[in-house]
Amino acid sequence: MFKNIKKVHFVGIGGIGMSGIAEILFSQGFIVSGSDKSLSEVTDRLQKIGITVYEGHSAENLKDADVLVYSSAVSLDNPEIKAAAARKIPIIKRSEMLAETMRMKYGIGIAGTHGKTTTTSMVGLTLTEGGIDPTIIVGGKLSSLGGTNARLGKGEFIVVEADEFDRTFLKLTPTIAALTTLESEHLDTYKDLDDIKTAFTEFANKVPFYGFVTLCLDEPALRDIMPEINKKIITYGINTDADVTAVDITHNGFTSSFKVKYFEKILGEITLKIPGKHNIKNSLVAVVIANELSVDFKIIKKALESFSGVLRRFEVKYNKEILVIDDYAHHPTETEATLKAIRDGWNRRLIVVFQPHLYSRTRDFYQEFGKAFLNSDVFVCTDIYPARELPIEGITGDLIASTAKKFGHKDVNYIADKKEVPGFLNKIKKDGDIIITMGAGDIWKYGEQFVTMLN
Repeated sequence: MFKNIKKVHFVGIGGIGMSGIAEILFSQGFIVSGSDKSLSEVTDRLQKIGITVYEGHSAENLKDADVLVYSSAVSLDNPEIKAAAARKIPIIKRSEMLAETMRMKYGIGIAGTHGKTTTTSMVGLTLTEGGIDPTIIVGGKLSSLGGTNARLGKGEFIVVEADEFDRTFLKLTPTIAALTTLESEHLDTYKDLDDIKTAFTEFANKVPFYGFVTLCLDEPALRDIMPEINKKIITYGINTDADVTAVDITHNGFTSSFKVKYFEKILGEITLKIPGKHNIKNSLVAVVIANELSVDFKIIKKALESFSGVLRRFEVKYNKEILVIDDYAHHPTETEATLKAIRDGWNRRLIVVFQPHLYSRTRDFYQEFGKAFLNSDVFVCTDIYPARELPIEGITGDLIASTAKKFGHKDVNYIADKKEVPGFLNKIKKDGDIIITMGAGDIWKYGEQFVTMLN
């Protein structure tokens, strides 16, 4: 550690991306502090390990910090950022600090429109079980990491979730890059799908000559960019002639079983405790990376079969006469994949409660969302969770509900006020139902309120 940089202050430390980096730096011996507009489970955990966290933003919180790190959710007129600028304290974005952290080791960057968090978690767990002892920074809380989203390892690898939002991942320097999916998303950052393809190609080509890229051959847009990637590529998939494939797939409730075919050789069978073909594909990334780093398949199998998921990714909240699940899905492809996983695993009435996330995403994808929910028996849509955005005239959750009706859904319910959702569910529930709350906002809270009614 350089003697002149001892204290790092995080503005917006409660964010899932910020807290992981803060925890890693603290574990490395830096003095870490931070602030957020409100305290949470995340900030409580940081305080318990010894990080000072302030509620609210004030110039006084900066104290004698040597560096200030801020998240994309924080405005540049924040009083702490202004105070740092006045005192000529270096001010850097979260993405830049993640890149600096990655430079300390051989980086494994997991990128993709969907599946980043689960895949990063699977890779991290598999390499940990394989004795590689990686540092891990992921965008979700893992039960395998004790409910945290970061782990400081003593090994020479670091596994990070490489987010394409705001072109953040282009600051990273991966030795190994994984591309899970590539679709239109974050159209406030990118002009169109071609612009996104260009960014993913640039990310993949950051890999050095001694590294490699692994990508899903099932994804048309990833196939499109393959000729532009000038590094070693190992492909994986289900419905393709990829280098690494899952064959003999079976689904049963929460479990999915398959055999791994690795360059024409069957390595063995894996049974995941999380459902869906999308999660089988995610697990193949861990198989590829661990195998290329010489982890024995028996250890890969054991690690993936022990993987219990990520909080808010197909998280079971109640499982008695009714099964209640919460899921972070907030893009049409994600919602469709999650509902298909349920249909593949169970034959029960399916009630979906969806809270759209962002006005811009609703505007851009309401037609696709309307189609995605046709696979439900009862569809409930609330109004939009705005996050960082201001309202857009004419854009509400009813756009999605109306579109689902237009495409032929027989039981659509637009409930603008999410507070009314628990009572509505309590009124229509039947034994045997599967009820899932979906979205990147706070709809999970209202699913939990419904569970309280059941209890």
